[in-house]
Amino acid sequence: MRAGIIGLPRSGKTTIFNAVSRGDAPVGGFGGGDAKPAIRSVPVPDARVDRLSALYRPKRTTNATIEYVDFPVAGERFGSGEGIGGRFLNDLAAVDALIHVVRAFEDGAVPHPDGSVDPSRDIASMDLELAFADLALIERRLERIDVEMRSLKAGERAAPQAVRDLLERMKGGLEEETPIRAQGLSAEDRRLLGGARFLTEKPLLDLVNVGEDDLLRREAIEEGLRAAHSGPARDLAVMGGRFEMELNELDDDEAEEFRREAGGGRSGMAEAVRRSYALLGLISFLTVGPDECRAWTIAGGATAPEAAGRIHSDLQRGFIRAEVIRYEDLIACGAEAEARKRGLLRTEGKEYVVRDGDVLNILFNV
Repeated sequence: MRAGIIGLPRSGKTTIFNAVSRGDAPVGGFGGGDAKPAIRSVPVPDARVDRLSALYRPKRTTNATIEYVDFPVAGERFGSGEGIGGRFLNDLAAVDALIHVVRAFEDGAVPHPDGSVDPSRDIASMDLELAFADLALIERRLERIDVEMRSLKAGERAAPQAVRDLLERMKGGLEEETPIRAQGLSAEDRRLLGGARFLTEKPLLDLVNVGEDDLLRREAIEEGLRAAHSGPARDLAVMGGRFEMELNELDDDEAEEFRREAGGGRSGMAEAVRRSYALLGLISFLTVGPDECRAWTIAGGATAPEAAGRIHSDLQRGFIRAEVIRYEDLIACGAEAEARKRGLLRTEGKEYVVRDGDVLNILFNV
């Protein structure tokens, strides 16, 4: 799964990217002609994987991952409706979710392009940019449909007319400041749209970037902004980007000590990764053994054969059944044999819907 990181100029977007990915992408640029998106795969923090690894002592331990893409901004006038994404618009349309980095820190050496720091204003500005991009895409598609329909007979126009009616409805919603993700599209609507990818349809995380002095106020800042900017498939979190990026230079124990001293509490980096993972509607199932303890990513609602296919396509094709135990039960029992003895390990078939935290053992035919 891939999440695209976007933001207005001087929002600390790349600082956030470096913080969550432990990367070292250069900061301070505005997306010149040779700028390219930076891409990095990031493990999803999961204490369950750590605990199982301590129990089984496998040869390797593997967390689930998310791929983050840091998109260059369009320039100093980015946020004015002149076009988000630029030449990377197709790449941006291909990501599974968007993370909008919102500036909430003061820095006299890096003035805000609009002259003042106002997170709520910047969230609204980016919402407008995303809507403009979708409106432009809809307009182009409507023009193509109109050209197509002129060459069709009356009896052949029903299908393109249905698409046209849907696009006009979506356009009206956007003009009333309702993103496509909040317009209640049906499965039939999505079928009519085919492979079209709209930016305001994607899940969106507003990631508010605060200075170290505001870490103690993180929850209050989050609560205030969330009240003004919420909706379906949308979330908001607060993180000290520069603070977290600097902590990447320390080992885990030292980093936690600095967080406590700064009053930052939980890891902003880990929280950002967890929030984006949840925003995508993903869950993790687990596999254990002497070779590897691992978390696997699947969409919520996936069945046991689909989970098996995530491990290897052969397991899905030859799926017979899955042995399932809840993570909590396995930890309480200390071993699968004891869980089986207590009746906590059960067998499930092809219709079983996997739950987050299930520990699976797939039985299959070769």
